Amino acid sequence: MTRPYNFSPGPATLPEAVLQQAAAEMLDWHGSGMSVMEMSHRGRDYAAIIEQTEADLRELLAIPPNYRVLFLQGGAQAQNAVIPLNLAALKPQRQMDYVVTGSWSQKSAEEAAKYGDAQVVASSASPTAGHTGGYTHIPDPATWRLRPEASYLHLCSNETVHGVEFHELPDLRALGSQAPLLIDFSSHMLSRPLDWSRVALAYGGAQKNIGPAGLTLVVLREDLLGHALPICPSVFDYRLQAANQSMLNTPPTYAIYMAGLTLQWIKAQRETVAEDAAELRGLAAVEARNIAKARLLYDCIDGSQLYVNRVDPACRSRMNVPFFLRDEARNAAFLAGAEARGLLQLKGHKMLGGMRASLYNAMPLAGVQALVEWMREFERQS
Repeated sequence: MTRPYNFSPGPATLPEAVLQQAAAEMLDWHGSGMSVMEMSHRGRDYAAIIEQTEADLRELLAIPPNYRVLFLQGGAQAQNAVIPLNLAALKPQRQMDYVVTGSWSQKSAEEAAKYGDAQVVASSASPTAGHTGGYTHIPDPATWRLRPEASYLHLCSNETVHGVEFHELPDLRALGSQAPLLIDFSSHMLSRPLDWSRVALAYGGAQKNIGPAGLTLVVLREDLLGHALPICPSVFDYRLQAANQSMLNTPPTYAIYMAGLTLQWIKAQRETVAEDAAELRGLAAVEARNIAKARLLYDCIDGSQLYVNRVDPACRSRMNVPFFLRDEARNAAFLAGAEARGLLQLKGHKMLGGMRASLYNAMPLAGVQALVEWMREFERQS
């Protein structure tokens, strides 16, 4: 049976090959007689899984050797508190700077204010947009009000709800800041390479691009360890987790296993770029495919009289594409027709309304082509 195309923003679609392998190994992993769900996280079999998963993650993202990889729980929202608990005291003033470009970075700033002097140093919110925030662009970094004694600067590099993405991360040194840059990259993690020369810490929930809900990845520079506030729970102390190889408590073992399978799937990807017939592999192939998928959908929207995307084209997300029907009375009919064609989970976030198509790594180009076909057919019916 042909599977439908699932455009959910998360938990999101997974590669079919990964699901098939997990199903085949469900009762017996590699002759161990156990499911991965049943293994001790301190046993030899599971050690092989988590070590290979970290090795593959390091290879794909080109993580430098002076960065540590933590496999944690609690989701990105927990990190909104865990980060200030660990890093607010990097400088005695406990100043934490936040750039707000959507609802997730706004939540991060609000949570951090419980643990120190959290200040929004730049925001793209529109004062007339009401509860939706009106986030449609990224403020020019030259206008950010960076504080010289800030412990860090935080931003969300892809806003899942509003569809705003930093395609190039800011160079804080060029802006005159010595603060480490921290990013929430939950919804574009492993969709493109990452410039670690500009990033001191990246974190995110895995349920968008690399596995099921339950796993939170934190990749951080070693000099950020050892600064936790006294009130920080031990299980959320980055130094303790790093010292125990993410085994201070039982990690999300099955979610890590699934992430490992997905990383192997990414490594095996191949893509030929038509312009020069070059074959790309691994993460480069995935990025090229993501660019093509996003371009196809945005071209359909921009060439339409019915659909509209309100985000500045310079920072439109490749992963999460919100769009609206100019005649919103037709929303229900659009969604019903989409579902009948096997195009699922296209309803927009409750904050914004409209539609949203999430084009994560596992969404094939054929799925976006099917969506565009339906969008054009529906417009012809209008």
